[in-house]
Amino acid sequence: HVQLVESGGGSVQTGGSLRLSCAPSGLSVSDFSMAWFRQSPGKEREGVAAIRRDDLTAYTDSVKGRFTLSQDGAANTLYLNMDSLKPENTVMYYCAATTGLTGWILDSYNYVYWGQGTQVTVSS
Repeated sequence: HVQLVESGGGSVQTGGSLRLSCAPSGLSVSDFSMAWFRQSPGKEREGVAAIRRDDLTAYTDSVKGRFTLSQDGAANTLYLNMDSLKPENTVMYYCAATTGLTGWILDSYNYVYWGQGTQVTVSS
């Protein structure tokens, strides 16, 4: 049984930082393509950052230079370091995993396993 558990969300002021963690059970982060998505109410889920099994990484343009994706195989955890946060980054963030990529790694349809999400709130 695969379960993805996110943590690290919270409230920060504009310009602040947070680190999100995704700790899976039932799978190894090094054997899966892993990603972070975000979703605002009424909007489609958007890919934020992803790492493929061959370590190719990708970021959506709006977070390049501010967000950093990493994974710790020994801890079996995926991280998303978020710096210079902006109020528009106030959304729910989700961790996702898959073994089968048929398209771009930031496309949500590729991912089979999803966490419950962690809320990030950035105040101005």
